[in-house]
Amino acid sequence: MADVEIDDLDKFVYGAEAIASILNLHKDGKPDTRRAYYACEKGYVDADKFGRIWRSTPRRLLQARPKAAA
Repeated sequence: MADVEIDDLDKFVYGAEAIASILNLHKDGKPDTRRAYYACEKGYVDADKFGRIWRSTPRRLLQARPKAAA
């Protein structure tokens, strides 16, 4: 099996606070977890549930999402 290197953009981050930090969603100098959670729930960002916690990678979060079909 070939050695596969995983850079920092492909490592999972867990929770709305980490996702908010990557997306630069801040309120009063702190990560705005409410906005991050809403973005995940509505499908505005590429994230999935791992049990009860949202998770994604920075690469997935920073990619543009295609517009939903009308």
